[in-house]
Amino acid sequence: MRLLLADDHDLVRETLAAFLVAEGFEEVRCVASLPEALAVLEEDRGFDLVLLDYTMPGMSGLEGLARARAAAPNVPVAIISGTAQRDLAEAVLQAGAAGFVPKTLAARAMIAAVHLMASGDVFAPISLLLREPAIAASLQSLTRRETDVLRGICEGKSNKEIARDLDLQEVTVKLHVKTLSRKLGAKNRTHAAMIARDSGLS
Repeated sequence: MRLLLADDHDLVRETLAAFLVAEGFEEVRCVASLPEALAVLEEDRGFDLVLLDYTMPGMSGLEGLARARAAAPNVPVAIISGTAQRDLAEAVLQAGAAGFVPKTLAARAMIAAVHLMASGDVFAPISLLLREPAIAASLQSLTRRETDVLRGICEGKSNKEIARDLDLQEVTVKLHVKTLSRKLGAKNRTHAAMIARDSGLS
């Protein structure tokens, strides 16, 4: 099975691609923007599924989905997002997407969703689409320093680099990462970065 994955967040894209390859997918072609994805589809339409990040450059919301579907009419195109938003999921599915996939899905659920969409079915985890208000409140609960650290995580910086930038001890940054992850309900720093970016923080 061949997948095209388009996401502008390096850490998220590389992590997701490595995970899918490790699970036995033949090829996961990675790009960082919609224009790059469209260029790939012009040359190669032999993908089983296209996964597009909703907030990456060039998307312009549902317009990007429509352009990708037009570029490869016979290939299922799904939207992936760091946060689960009911209104967005419904709009995406109504626009003809093969699915709406929160990046926070458990590993087995992610694999099952990819297989499902590649086979022509539609995936929509409605039970996961109720967290938006809670996430907004969680972001507002972060201290100024926690927010600074979170921005550093979103930029792909290590704890040591964040500590240097903010003139803090590395152990202090580690504590902030642990605290902000707990407040956001994030499983790890990658998950925290996805939540922050798709909520407009980064």
